[in-house]
Amino acid sequence: MPDPKPSASYFKFGLYLLVVVLANLAGITLFARLDLTRAKSYSLSDVSRQVVSSLSEPLTIDVFFSRNLPAPYNNVEQYLRDLLEEYGVHANRFFNYRFYDVSAEEGDIPADAKENQKLASTYGIHPIQVQVIEKDEVKFQRAYMGMVMIHGDLIEQIPTITTTDGLEYRITTAIQKMNDKIGALLRLPGKIRVKMFLSPSLSSIAPFMGLKQLPGLPAEIEKAVKALNTKTYGKLEYEFSEPPSDQRFEEVSRAYNLLALSWPASNDGKIPAGRGAIGLMVEYGERKINLPLIDAVRIPIIGTQYKLVSMENLDRMINDSVESVIDMHGRLGVLADHGAAPLAGMPGAPPDDPQAFGNLRELVSQNYSLTPVQLSAGAIPEGIACLLIVKPREKFSDYDLFQLDQFLMQGKSLAFFLDAFDEAQMPGQAVVTPIETGLETLLEHYGVRVQRSLVLDENCYRQELPAQMGGGDRPIYYAPLIKNQFINQDLGFMQNIRGLVAVKTSPLELLAERVKANNLQAYRLLASSEKSWEMKAPLNLNPMAMRPPSRAEDMGSRPIAYLLEGSFPSYFAGKPLPVKEAGPKKEGEPEKPPAVEAPAIDTSKIERHGQFIAQGGPGRIFVLASSEMLRNVVIDESGRGPNTVFALNVIDYLNGHEGVAMMRAKEQRFNPLRDTDAGSKTFIKMFVIAGLPLLVALFGVGVWFRRSARKRRIQEMFQ
Repeated sequence: MPDPKPSASYFKFGLYLLVVVLANLAGITLFARLDLTRAKSYSLSDVSRQVVSSLSEPLTIDVFFSRNLPAPYNNVEQYLRDLLEEYGVHANRFFNYRFYDVSAEEGDIPADAKENQKLASTYGIHPIQVQVIEKDEVKFQRAYMGMVMIHGDLIEQIPTITTTDGLEYRITTAIQKMNDKIGALLRLPGKIRVKMFLSPSLSSIAPFMGLKQLPGLPAEIEKAVKALNTKTYGKLEYEFSEPPSDQRFEEVSRAYNLLALSWPASNDGKIPAGRGAIGLMVEYGERKINLPLIDAVRIPIIGTQYKLVSMENLDRMINDSVESVIDMHGRLGVLADHGAAPLAGMPGAPPDDPQAFGNLRELVSQNYSLTPVQLSAGAIPEGIACLLIVKPREKFSDYDLFQLDQFLMQGKSLAFFLDAFDEAQMPGQAVVTPIETGLETLLEHYGVRVQRSLVLDENCYRQELPAQMGGGDRPIYYAPLIKNQFINQDLGFMQNIRGLVAVKTSPLELLAERVKANNLQAYRLLASSEKSWEMKAPLNLNPMAMRPPSRAEDMGSRPIAYLLEGSFPSYFAGKPLPVKEAGPKKEGEPEKPPAVEAPAIDTSKIERHGQFIAQGGPGRIFVLASSEMLRNVVIDESGRGPNTVFALNVIDYLNGHEGVAMMRAKEQRFNPLRDTDAGSKTFIKMFVIAGLPLLVALFGVGVWFRRSARKRRIQEMFQ
């Protein structure tokens, strides 16, 4: 057969080369991605798609990235281009982005690049130095690697993008924060109704309750609603109504949860016995929020005094309620009294370092506005979907517990990071004393009991010892390592969290019968290993003095974190409603209130009903008996560690941002191996040492026998 012509071979080679080049060009210019990772780490999250598809005003993303950057920064630019292109695929017409050439090399810089550099500087994006290795030499190069997002009058910057880790999370949360502020009201199909209820009969009794301004309150509220309407694009609608005085009074009062008052006749008979109701409600769709207009305070010796809400607080309350009723939860409540940890920058108890929780405060502040909540100052502000209660030390009054209870009854969330013991450093030793706050009784009513002990575990963090102490390491039993099999990953926000460390945690007991009777859902999120035990008082936290128990029956897994969901029953159902106790007298305050002119009426005989929720809407409670889990020694600054992701995900989930929590969880790269017992380790070691060589030898023998058999068959064929 004649050889093929050389021209034909060259033609085939050129054709193959052209196909390869075109395939590479198509891969660069055409966007396509096949994500085979289990967590879909390289696919756009559902929450990201929803955020960019619901934009109500134009969003512009300007990217300032230097060209021809060395590895690995060139991959960051390509990843960012692919990511923004995928955003654009799922976005509506208001989304657009642009890459600017900002060549930062010294020397002859194009005029366009100079203008782009000036533009980047106006947005607060400046060049950084990156390391370059050329011809075995280490050099440094100036490079722009940042972006800015412009949405209406709001601007968010990401001044430095040096890695792809968490980039989608940073972009999506920034867009969501801006979009929530502008688009929430614009997307409303209907009006938000502000309803005022006031019985005319209350005008006769108001002066004797210290409420002389009560008759003019409806006009003041209408004025406040009109002023707020200019900021809410005309979405508010004011309505005034008088509750009926006939047999329908009780029905209407219960339906709208009004404050109902009943009083006896005055001593001189000029004011007859009667009843009336008052209330203010913000309503949109199925959501209703009642605002208290009258506050009752019990003053020792003097008795119960009534106070009307101030107009300054009323404006804030209505505005916060509007944000809450349409789910514009941008604020996170943090308990700031009762000796709680100073998470929101408020001064805490003297033993606490104000910066002990600084890392968590900085990370949470990126998505939420931390709002200090002082129960002693009044009701919990509206606009808060979740309240963090971290390390309280002082006793809660019944009125404080009542505020927490009614906050939960509104379908909101409570997060408890409690300490069962308080540790005080004394010369030469640490003194550990139990903490009694009254929250224990409240939690037991809901279905969780905090045990008076600490969880110790053989699977724990091991501290490296310096050479002068002999080297090696020693176990810190009160810092258990929570392994993958003891983490509940059935919930979306817990996925990909495969290991973390717990510090000084107390075990929890789930009151299963109470949870079942209340038709609640209980999830055990974290538990210690089967090699854990409890240490009860007196506590000695010296690692040198700790030893595992000798009895095997004392060992076992202990739950340390629970999540409860459902419609909780009120702790105060069937009990007298508590009244706020007056605090200490302020400087300049008179010893006694001015005397009330006749005809006098005994205000202590005025009965209060209503403005109480006995069965709440769908709410959530998270309980973890350790505040150490939120300290800087556990929460890292970058926000990438498993402990940090767990804490932030819990906060997002309790605020109704489960999609954001799932997006953060999928960025987790920590994936430890499962533990193997000693027998398995010995088998694997022997298999690697002797088993693999033996298999190779057996395989060689098999090949030799096969070749020998083939040789014999060939010989038999030709004999």
